[in-house]
Amino acid sequence: MSDPKNHEIRLKSRPEGMPTLANFEVVETPVPAASPGQVLVRNSYMSVDPYMRGRMVDRASYTPPFQIGETLTGGAVGQVVASNNPGFKVGDFVSNFAGWREWFVSSGGDLQKVDPSIVPIQTFLGTFGMPGLTAYAGLLRVGELKEGERVFVSAASGAVGSVVCQIAKNKGCYVVGSAGSDEKCDWLIREARVDKAINYKTCGELDTAVREAFPQGIDVYFENVGGAHLVAALSNMRPNGRIPVCGMIEQYNATSLPPGPGNIVAVIPLRLTIKGFIVSDYGDMMPDFMRDMGAWAKAGKLKWAETIVDGIENAPKAFIGLFKGDNTGKMLVRVGPDKAV
Repeated sequence: MSDPKNHEIRLKSRPEGMPTLANFEVVETPVPAASPGQVLVRNSYMSVDPYMRGRMVDRASYTPPFQIGETLTGGAVGQVVASNNPGFKVGDFVSNFAGWREWFVSSGGDLQKVDPSIVPIQTFLGTFGMPGLTAYAGLLRVGELKEGERVFVSAASGAVGSVVCQIAKNKGCYVVGSAGSDEKCDWLIREARVDKAINYKTCGELDTAVREAFPQGIDVYFENVGGAHLVAALSNMRPNGRIPVCGMIEQYNATSLPPGPGNIVAVIPLRLTIKGFIVSDYGDMMPDFMRDMGAWAKAGKLKWAETIVDGIENAPKAFIGLFKGDNTGKMLVRVGPDKAV
């Protein structure tokens, strides 16, 4: 039996506009061995996320850019298959930031044990992971949500938006979400329990559709998209409304700056608050997040969807699919077995 090989994805060239498969390359390397104090982990699932697009541009940001020829990194969950570290035993499941590769070694400081008895291991990359905490912190702390308010969520069937919708419903709010297909809108109504769902591709004028869905206006708009969605939200905000800005995926592949919303002046008379945020600033909310999410899931008040692509060689395709709306819920890549040992 031949020794297993490690496969990893490297950045071959910087994308201009929409990324293509030619921007990535699959590289085969030997499986590393764990030195004293280290563990060997085989990843089971890795995450692809929209923010990674920004790291493919060579510019200063809140996180360093990927380098050409460098193995990409991102959230992943896997299993310890060899351990020379007393803090981890063979068979432990761990979340890590060494995605885009099948095998890696670690001294353990960058690993977090996860409990597969709570939710399936891949869910710690989605609803119970970074996207879920993004939704929780963005809505409750940045958006300062109050019981019974009116909430509009763009990209509502995505990894973050779908959790935002359900947290808002669990807080007694009236919730409307937008998505890009009838199937996604059906999921939002059936599983996420939104009051209304807008298919922004078929609704006609988005501004009109939002106005009809919010005859009394919007208290909180959770921004994931930008562009026409932001314009429509600004036109329908209530006084003292809040707009937590998680992302603007509509602009991530733009090769030139799009025009700003022509109705941004509404911020003044309506006394609106627009605030961007990065989830890493809200780690202090993790205990409350895990407590509340666990309770909601146990009570049947939290559902999630996952779009799983098989094979690490298909990770670039899955990543590009984020910008085409190929996913419902969290986009994941299965890179190894659920149980490696």
